[in-house]
Amino acid sequence: MILCCGEALIDMLPRETTLGEKGFAPYAGGAIFNTAIALGRLGIPTSFFTGLADDMMGEILRDTLKASNVDFSLCAITPRPSTVAFVKLVNGQATYAFYDEGTAGRMITADDLPTLGDDCEALHFGAISLIPSPCGETYEALLDREADNRVISLDPNIRPGFIRNKDAHMARIKRMAAKSDILKFSDEDLDWFGLQGNHDDLAAHWLKHGAKLVVITKGAEGATGYTASHKVSVPSERVTVVDTVGAGDTFDAGVLASLKRHDRLTKAKVAALDEAGIRDALELGARAAAVTVSRAGANPPFAHEIGF
Repeated sequence: MILCCGEALIDMLPRETTLGEKGFAPYAGGAIFNTAIALGRLGIPTSFFTGLADDMMGEILRDTLKASNVDFSLCAITPRPSTVAFVKLVNGQATYAFYDEGTAGRMITADDLPTLGDDCEALHFGAISLIPSPCGETYEALLDREADNRVISLDPNIRPGFIRNKDAHMARIKRMAAKSDILKFSDEDLDWFGLQGNHDDLAAHWLKHGAKLVVITKGAEGATGYTASHKVSVPSERVTVVDTVGAGDTFDAGVLASLKRHDRLTKAKVAALDEAGIRDALELGARAAAVTVSRAGANPPFAHEIGF
């Protein structure tokens, strides 16, 4: 089982009403939530941990998890409100305005941390859930607790508009990255970190500091995966892009699903990946992400849609 740990929220996507007025429509979302439902739809045993509201928006999230075969029994269900993100789309590229004060997801603490069984092979973290208190500290504590015994995957998925203290967030990401086995950065993430150098050198830095697989995605230019012994690049699949909401999250799910399906989801096996294993993971990520960007919102494919 893969446990996805992080935010679930409602994306309010711009839509035109039947009267021709501008409006917004609610879609289940959140980076880690998107990865969880993408994994579930690919047939991978998946659980989700966050704080979920018992309000109408929370019901949308729970119904989506259930329909995508994701277990949410580890979630803390609370009377606090759901996080909402209003989305602006320009040429299919999304920017966000988050409303998160006092929400169910933000207010989880160490008291809410789940007890994990032996069936949990990997944990996936990232995105805005690592920024505010107390949830940021809570997820970091969970990673610290489990890092020695299970595969840790981290995608910082930087959202600059949500970060109030860049130095503090950068420090947290660096601490968590140092204990992670799989790291995924987009080129936009690297720009935010001030790391505009050669990608090979940047990957080598993280591999030297403990990572076993580093993946750098470059949007339409594809992705490159690195281990201590190999470097593999794959192109993006060419599709008509509706919007990019959830693309990177779905890519993460494809990588993890490939590793799980081929019995490669242990620390030793990730470190020992050969070129074929890296390529399998990147290509599945690219294939799944291509479906997501071809339709509105974060709507990852089911296994039959990509022949998985």
